[in-house]
Amino acid sequence: MTWLNADSLFNPDHFDAPVIGIGARLSNHDSGLHHHLRGQLLFTQQGCVRITLEHKLCMLPAARAAWIPPGIAHRAVMQKAVEYRSLYLSPELSRELAHEVRVISVSPLLRAVLENICEAPFDTDWNQGKHAHLIALCLSEMAEASTHPMLLPLPIDRRLSSLLGTLDQLPPDLQTLVERVGASEKTIGRIFLRETGMGYQQWRQQWRLLRAIELLATGRSLDHCAFELGFSRDSALIAFFKQMTGRTPRAYFK
Repeated sequence: MTWLNADSLFNPDHFDAPVIGIGARLSNHDSGLHHHLRGQLLFTQQGCVRITLEHKLCMLPAARAAWIPPGIAHRAVMQKAVEYRSLYLSPELSRELAHEVRVISVSPLLRAVLENICEAPFDTDWNQGKHAHLIALCLSEMAEASTHPMLLPLPIDRRLSSLLGTLDQLPPDLQTLVERVGASEKTIGRIFLRETGMGYQQWRQQWRLLRAIELLATGRSLDHCAFELGFSRDSALIAFFKQMTGRTPRAYFK
C-alpha cells in the first residue's frame, strides 16, 4: 500500500490507471482547498474529517466514507490522529456513481474491497482478472450503500457572514440572531428556507449534531460536548443525539 505523509506531494491526476488507492495516518492536517479530475472516495478508519465544500459543510466520522465527484472543490481538515483510505476513480468510472457529494455506510465487504484496491500498485491492470472484479464490486457496493445526513447546507446571504465565520461555535438562538443581523424572524426564516432547505432552528440543530459528532470522534467527553453545545447536562445531549440519529453516542460510534 502507498502511504502518504503530511508533506508528500501527490496528485492522483498524474497517473494513467483508472483506479488509484492510497492510505495515510495524519494528525492535525489541513489539505487546503483543491479539486481533482478524478472522483474520490475518502474512507475514515479512525478519527473524524471535516470537509468544507462550496456552501456546504460535511462531517466524516470513522467507519463512513465520503464520495466526492470529479471537479468539486473541497478542503479536508483532520483534527488529532486520523487514519484513512482514499480511492481515486477516473471520470469514466465516476460517471457510474452519484453526481453530488454523499456520506455513505461502509459495509464489511466494501471495506475489504477498499483494502485490496489500496494495496494494489499504481500500474495495476484493472481491465482483467481479479482486479476487474474488485473494481466492479466496489462500484456496486458504493452505489447501493445507505447515505447519512452528514452535510449541512450553508446560506450565502451576506447578512449572515458573521454567523458562518464562527462555525466552531454554537450558532446563536433565533432572537439573538435577529438582533445581530438586524432582520426579522420571518426574513431570516425565508433566507434559510430558500438557501438551505431548512428553517433556522432545524439548521441549528443539524449543526449541533455535526459538531457533536466531530467533538466526540476526536476524544472529547460527553460533559465537554454538552457544555460547548449549550445543553444543560450530558443526559440532554444523549437524548438529543438519539433523537437525531436513532442511537446513543456510544452505540453510534461503536
